[in-house]
Formats: sequence, C-alpha cells, structure tokens
Amino acid sequence: MDLLTDAPLGLSLAALALLDGLSIGTLLIPVFLLLAPRLRGGRVLLYLVTIAVFYLLVGVLFMLGLVNLVDVGRDFLGSTTGLVVRLGVGVALIVIAFAMPTGARTRPPVHADAGVAGRATSAAASRHVVSGPTLAVEAGAAGAAGAAGAASRGGRISRWRDRLLSDAASPANVMAVALAAGLIEVATMLPYLVAMGMLAEADLAAPMRFAALAGYCAVMIAPALLLLALRIVAAPLVQRPLERLAA
Repeated sequence: MDLLTDAPLGLSLAALALLDGLSIGTLLIPVFLLLAPRLRGGRVLLYLVTIAVFYLLVGVLFMLGLVNLVDVGRDFLGSTTGLVVRLGVGVALIVIAFAMPTGARTRPPVHADAGVAGRATSAAASRHVVSGPTLAVEAGAAGAAGAAGAASRGGRISRWRDRLLSDAASPANVMAVALAAGLIEVATMLPYLVAMGMLAEADLAAPMRFAALAGYCAVMIAPALLLLALRIVAAPLVQRPLERLAA
C-alpha cells in the first residue's frame, strides 16, 4: 500500500485498474463468452462496455459525496440478507437464460450413436464369453460414458452461454448479466475501493477527477478487450490459453 501511495497518482490508478481487470466480472466471464463456438464480438463488447459504465456511475456517485454508498453495499452484501440476494440474482440469471427462446432443438448425433454403441456392446457381452479384448472394449466404453457425463455437466454452462449469445436472445440479457456481475462484485473489489478513495482525496479539479475515473474504468476492461481483439484476428493462437484460463 505504501508503494501505491508513494507512486504518482496516474501510475497507482493504472496498477489498481489492471488488478480490477482480472476479476470474475471483468475478465473470466468475458473469457467464457469468447470461447463460444460462434464468436459474437458485439455481444462481448456490449458486456464490457456495460460493466465499465456501471463502475463509472458508481465512481461518480462516490466522487459526488456519497462516500458511504460502497461501505453500505459492502456491509449489505456481507450480511445474511445480502448473501440471499446474491443467491437470488444468480438463480434468476440462470432461469432467465434457460427461458430464452432458442428455436428448435436437435439432439446431437453423437448421443444417439453412443446409445446404439452402448446397446450393441451390452448385447455382444451377453452373447459371448468375456475375453481380454472384450474387457478392453468394455473399459473403453465405460471411460467414454464417464467422459460423456462430465461433458454433459459442463455443457449446461455452455448452453447457458450459447443462449445468451444467440440471435434470439435480446442484448438486454447481456447487459443484465454485466450489471448483476458488477452489483455482486463492487463491494468486494478492494483495488476499486482504494482507487476511489485516492481519487476522492486527490487535489484535482472535478473535470480531471471524472476524466481519471473514466480512464480507470477503461483500463479495467482493457485486458478483456485485448483478448477479444486477439480472438478475432488470431483465434488459433489464443484458443488453448483461453480454454486453460476458463477451466
């Protein structure tokens, strides 16, 4: 903390903004959206702009003298009622996502093939004596079934993402997710709170203070914007790193 207070204000704010840029709302959710098979750059950009504007508005309220706003929010979100509200917001987002119209659903052929292969393997096992090769085949089938179950569980979140990014979903849904992420995180983002305190105490004119706040929010989403740009122009290079980060 002494290092931040001793450094120039601009450098301190930039460092804090980059730390804020590594949070779930400003980086991990955008990364998960970037991993969609069909990239919707406009939706990802809308998400990032929305969450940046949210933090900008909260910062403006802070600068205008509502200094207890963040403290009250932090106390509220840390209370039992706050935890219930956060849980309710999460459940509501999931319900809304699954209720989004997505058109006709088709069962992936791999599921049908897996079912046919499983029945064929079972029938073969009942007609023949179990041998070494048969055991190997059955073990492979069991492993494939386990992998399919894990993929199905992970696929629920992927389907939520695909619904959010589908043409049938309204852009307002993306904005709602961004606002919910901001509301849940704002009272727990220590770098943001420190930066707002530094700006409030800085000897700057109001226009400069608000300009610095806007720059702070822009730097917050800069890492995700960079990943979005790389995903567009160099998808093969960033696909695996994004997958590891999302995992």
